[in-house]
Amino acid sequence: MTRLGTGIGWRPEIAEIVEAMPGIDWVEAVAENVCPGHLPESLVRLRERGVTVVPHGVSLGLGGADRPDEGRLADLASRAQALGAPLVTEHIAFVRAGGERTASPLLEAGHLLPVPRTRDALDVLCANVRIAQDALPVPLAVENIAALFSWPGEEMTEGQFLYELVERTGVRLLIDVANLHTNHVNRGEDPAKALAELPVEAIAYVHMAGGFERDGVWHDSHAHPVPQPVLDILADLASRVTPPGVLLERDENFPDDTAELGREVERIREVVAAAPAAPSERTGARSRPDAPEPVAESTRGRVALAQAALLSALVAGTPAPEGFDRVRLGVQARALAGKRADVVAKVAPELPEILGGAAYRAAFLGYAQRRPMTGGYRRDALDFAEDLLLGQRVTEPGARRRLTDWWLERSGPAPLSGRPVARALRAARFALRRG
Repeated sequence: MTRLGTGIGWRPEIAEIVEAMPGIDWVEAVAENVCPGHLPESLVRLRERGVTVVPHGVSLGLGGADRPDEGRLADLASRAQALGAPLVTEHIAFVRAGGERTASPLLEAGHLLPVPRTRDALDVLCANVRIAQDALPVPLAVENIAALFSWPGEEMTEGQFLYELVERTGVRLLIDVANLHTNHVNRGEDPAKALAELPVEAIAYVHMAGGFERDGVWHDSHAHPVPQPVLDILADLASRVTPPGVLLERDENFPDDTAELGREVERIREVVAAAPAAPSERTGARSRPDAPEPVAESTRGRVALAQAALLSALVAGTPAPEGFDRVRLGVQARALAGKRADVVAKVAPELPEILGGAAYRAAFLGYAQRRPMTGGYRRDALDFAEDLLLGQRVTEPGARRRLTDWWLERSGPAPLSGRPVARALRAARFALRRG
């Protein structure tokens, strides 16, 4: 097992701060934001200094009903090789649902959603993890996620679910203790019980992050300092086994005081160092068991139907499936729409600039209610702009012209090669005629 030490999540917005931060042993970069042929210069400099870089994937959807996409797996493998990473990580989650198995449209969540802790879901997850392990050039570790709601009819605790996953696949674990805290607040689950049930020797590293509580619901925002309850869970884990690595995640709302993140990293290091000696220092993934029987297609089908019904309720306004807490699903639906608006604003910052920040957000949330996401965020940004133009929802002439120019420039040859030409011409004509 690679000893990583103490690190921080690398983000472009804080690249210079991370480079200048003393005592950083390693960093983690979102895999989908790294181009193997054009690595960010900051990551190149860190690697040249001997800082380990681990790619952290967010789009495989290993907990989804379908087999992992070969192209996404190849992309993750290429990033691991380009970064010289000792391992790669992903999530125990599903991120899309629908399609051929369900005879319903394929929908994208735009975020990580929890899988039910059932035998069917575990069978599918184990099969998908094995497929990913076979396709990757380095070991895989998978992360427990935060949840705003519970699935009805679950058959295992989180610890039991993870233990059996490791037993059946030999996969390593990325334990996010902030997510254990989230599930404590939102689902009444005991973090200490989860840690007691985990195969701690399989832990590859640990995530730390902050969040906030609103109306009794904890939101794992990655935009706030790490709270004391999360540090306490880290101390509990470190008393059971010394984690090979611990990493601070911060994705936005970066502090003005550039030293603040460094102080958080140091506090995390101190908590681990102060923990009582762990009874066992065994770390490392278990040997991979012999391949089990392939998961039945009927099992994948049952998981597909359940996930499609849930995701449709969250992003397309269909009725909530039986047994779910409808209030919590409403919270999750609003969170998904808000995150979708935030990410589109990041990948296409011209849109809030053209429309105005408040107007952009209001318009996008209205669009999200009508149009579930079916592709990536860049496609979503283009579809949103097209929706505004075709619906004549931008009334100020200057903004309409700028939005049309933006859309035409980025759509490029797409309308000619893959989409009806009439739609592109109609969008431009509506905007320019009324400008």
